[in-house]
Amino acid sequence: MPRASTTPFFWYYFSKFWFWITGWKLVSRVPPGITKAMMIAAPHTSNWDILYARASFFLMNVPVRFTVKKEWVDNPFVGWLMRSLGALPVDRSRNNSLVDGMIKLFNERDELVILITPEGTRQYQPKWRKGFYFAAEGANVPILLGFLDYKNKESGVGGPIYPTGNYEADLEQIQAFYRTKTGKFPEKGVR
Repeated sequence: MPRASTTPFFWYYFSKFWFWITGWKLVSRVPPGITKAMMIAAPHTSNWDILYARASFFLMNVPVRFTVKKEWVDNPFVGWLMRSLGALPVDRSRNNSLVDGMIKLFNERDELVILITPEGTRQYQPKWRKGFYFAAEGANVPILLGFLDYKNKESGVGGPIYPTGNYEADLEQIQAFYRTKTGKFPEKGVR
C-alpha cells in the first residue's frame, strides 16, 4: 500500500485489480511535495476516462477532487457514488465564477488537487476553456498534466507547469505534451 493512505482499502485494491484485468499501468505520479495543484485531464474523449483516471489516483494515494455537472451529483442512482469518488458539482445554469470558487477552495485547504477537463466535452474542441489556468494562477498553484494514453494503456502525471501569466505560451507547452497521448477516440484529442 502507498504512504500513509487516504485511499480507502476497497478502492485501492479495486483499482489494482482493474488495472491488472485491463492491462493498464501507472507510469508516473504526482511529484513529491506538491500538495495543491490544478490538474488537467486530457485527452477527454470517453466516459471511460473517469474510471481509469480515478483508479490512477487511488493507486497514487492522491485525494483528487473533480468537477462534474451538478445533475450527476444530484442523481439519486449515481450521486452517492460520484460524491464518494470526489465529485465537486458545477451548476452550469447559474452565472457564477468557477475560477473564483476554485481559488477560494485552494485558499481554504492545506491539500487540494482539482481535476478538470479543459475541453469541457468529450468531443474534439479546438479551444480549451481557460478557467483552469486562471484558477491555478490566482491560487498560486502549479498545473499538473494528468493523462490517459489508450494506445499504450498507460496513465500518469506530467508537469508541473507553473503559470507564467503568458496563457498562450503556457497553453502551447501543455498541449504539446498532450499531443503525445492517445485518447480512446483519437480523432477527438488534442491536435
